[in-house]
Amino acid sequence: MAWARSSENSLGAAADAADNLTADFDASLSGLGHELGSAAYNMSEVLALPIFKQEGLENSFQYILCAATSPASKINEETVTYLNQRQSYELRLKRLGDNSSFQGGELLKSVVRVVFHDRRLQYTEYEQLAQWRSIRPNERLLDIDIPLSVNIYDIRKDPTAVNKVEFQWDPNKDTSVAIQVHCISTEFTAHRHGGEKGIPFRIQVDSYTTEDEHLHSASCQIKVFKPKGADRKIKTDREKMEKKPDKDKYQPSYEYTILTEVCVMPLHETQQCGPSDASFNSPASSSYNSSFHSPPDVNRSLQSPTTSAAAASNEDGGDKAGSVEPLAPGANIQETQSWLVHNRFGNYVRTFNNFAGADLLRLTREDLVQICGPADGIRLFNALQARAIRPRLTMYVCLESQHVYHAIFLENLCVEELKLKIAQLFNASPSQLADLYRQGPTGIHVIITDQMVQNLSDESCFALSMVKAENDENRYHVIFK
Repeated sequence: MAWARSSENSLGAAADAADNLTADFDASLSGLGHELGSAAYNMSEVLALPIFKQEGLENSFQYILCAATSPASKINEETVTYLNQRQSYELRLKRLGDNSSFQGGELLKSVVRVVFHDRRLQYTEYEQLAQWRSIRPNERLLDIDIPLSVNIYDIRKDPTAVNKVEFQWDPNKDTSVAIQVHCISTEFTAHRHGGEKGIPFRIQVDSYTTEDEHLHSASCQIKVFKPKGADRKIKTDREKMEKKPDKDKYQPSYEYTILTEVCVMPLHETQQCGPSDASFNSPASSSYNSSFHSPPDVNRSLQSPTTSAAAASNEDGGDKAGSVEPLAPGANIQETQSWLVHNRFGNYVRTFNNFAGADLLRLTREDLVQICGPADGIRLFNALQARAIRPRLTMYVCLESQHVYHAIFLENLCVEELKLKIAQLFNASPSQLADLYRQGPTGIHVIITDQMVQNLSDESCFALSMVKAENDENRYHVIFK
């Protein structure tokens, strides 16, 4: 069912409403006085800035949240935008470049979500949201103020995904959606002694064709306060900044927030993790996955952990004791889940249900210990960082008549192992090698024993000479010089 202006008079009223939206939102920032009044900026002038002139870029979009950024953001940090709980904020959507392909009335679909910014909370977001819903039943974390929205159609609000709203819009028309965030940042903070610091969220916008072909994604960092709290917070930040001697290290506050483009996985590749789940890079987090949807039944797609591990072991010809197949950075989500199950981390497939290989490999030891506990966290970190076992002794050898050295790696540190490695190196049979000698002081030949091998210095270099054995011309003594 579409929501739109149905008559010419209504269309005229919509245009007037669009022109007045900026003033309406400026008026709502009551705590900021005249600093953020309509005289402070003009949105048409903002849109004319060079940063917005990106014509010719295919599938390039522009999302502007009409809310002020904090004046306390350092230059090298991502900005944070303060919002008031339940207050309507205009989010403008625009497709840049040539829209001729949409002249026939084709619409686009956008999904707006509020997700966690903090990576540790992302791991438990399903549980966090379930708890929030139990405390505040029949409420939505994110909602749309329909009377203040312009040119949006087919609005959908999934009752099980209370952090997400979905709608369609015409890229040839001025479009804005008025969003409301009903939770505050301290609701997801562990309450102990009062005065807890609120956690940041992200507003994320994903745009698709009506056939679910992903086109563009962008997000910004926000904090949500009780009514009027955001206005007071910005005012307090401004006062603090006036007293700081190093103001040049901080970004200026802007009366609008430009959502930053992020890389997101196509929708058809993330359906296993819930519709519109995203895995993207943000300025504040090198890789970051957000979804408030219920995790899928992993056992349904991967069988059971025991069965899958056994199947993987059989396919590989049996699992070697203690061996760990390294996780490739380019592994997709399904391959990463299979790796977890195969390496006896099946209990955490649900936790990492939308992590690709690169996401998992970026986690630190401390991150994994906090998520999985000390025992499994350390074991998972060691498995992720698995490398070839370093040999106990490395030697570099070459024939005396040559100058190209070859590496020999020893694990057992015995003469028989050394003979075998030398024979393999020179395509000979171990039976052709008699005793091994090391040239000592004044040119004497000292027979090499297991004890001598064990006391050789790592990465020693030797030139080898072959001398025929006196009693058997088909065998050779090897002298290490």
